[in-house]
Amino acid sequence: MKYQKIKFNNVEKSTFFPTLRQRVDQHFSANNLCKSGGKKIIYKAFFMLSLYLIPYLLILSGYFSGLAMFALAIIMGFGVAGVGMSVMHDAIHGSLATSNILNKFFGASIYLLGGNAYNWEVQHNRLHHTYTNIHEVDEDITGKFLLRLSFQEKQKSIHRFQHIYAFFLYSLMTFSFLWKDFKEISLFNKMSKTGMTKPFPKRELVKLVATKLAYVVFIAVIPLYFTSITFGEWTIGFFAMHCTAGMILSTVFQMAHVVEGVEQPEPNCRGCVENAWAVHQLQTTSNFAGKNRFLSWYIGGLDYQIEHHLFPSISHIHYHALSPIVRETAIEFGLDYNAKANFADALGSHIRMLKSMGAR
Repeated sequence: MKYQKIKFNNVEKSTFFPTLRQRVDQHFSANNLCKSGGKKIIYKAFFMLSLYLIPYLLILSGYFSGLAMFALAIIMGFGVAGVGMSVMHDAIHGSLATSNILNKFFGASIYLLGGNAYNWEVQHNRLHHTYTNIHEVDEDITGKFLLRLSFQEKQKSIHRFQHIYAFFLYSLMTFSFLWKDFKEISLFNKMSKTGMTKPFPKRELVKLVATKLAYVVFIAVIPLYFTSITFGEWTIGFFAMHCTAGMILSTVFQMAHVVEGVEQPEPNCRGCVENAWAVHQLQTTSNFAGKNRFLSWYIGGLDYQIEHHLFPSISHIHYHALSPIVRETAIEFGLDYNAKANFADALGSHIRMLKSMGAR
């Protein structure tokens, strides 16, 4: 795989983003609002962490039947997804709190999920948010096992059926946390030659190994040692937790970027994307916000992906209010504002995209 430095060329000299940014700043100033999450998101962070950790402690108590512990493992899965979308995600973007210490503290919750903060910041914040839907650079649409999520990905005959088996593979997403971070060391080192990333720091390698071992102790050694759970029962619970979390996380992420009306631009031979960065974000991202405010609350405002991609340093609790400003400004500049009516519409659109990519 060859990597090249990718640049955005504002060929139309669009002033869309400066205008939008000014209007968003005016919104916060006029309403005397802070762009971080404040107390609301701190309370929410503790709730999501409790949704994950309290069932864990209840399982360790040994007071429950096997069936009850299975149910607790599923609840832990909802907690994993909730922490990932509503706590860790904002914190590593630096939008959870005005305090860097609080952001780092809550960002470290990714270690409880088996992930790594440094790798997430590089892969998600720098690469996905900058080079959204660009093949071989945006990992969210590139190189997925048995899945073709990019029209530039090599097609295989099995892809014709991917709309049938995709969601099973989505459920396995968080399992990859256990080894994907190690694989990304060589990936980041290769990409560092283009300047898109930095070489993987040695100190981060030490932290990576230590936190992975700590996760194994937390999720496997402690339950097996301090309870009467058999290895078979633990395995069932471990799969139940991760499959629940993986299904939620993968589905939410894919419905933002692999749906109808969303583009997958290819850089030209000089490595240029012929668009301003903000216009590129509009073209490669879609909302699916409907009337279900509880869903929006649980998934950390990720149904407002357009607002998130344009303003990742603003907490998700503000996206609902910012959405009309972004939509009206986009329309004013003659730009598409990709939005599905609700979760069900976005899910149907994603399935149709899976079929389309598999059929070509």
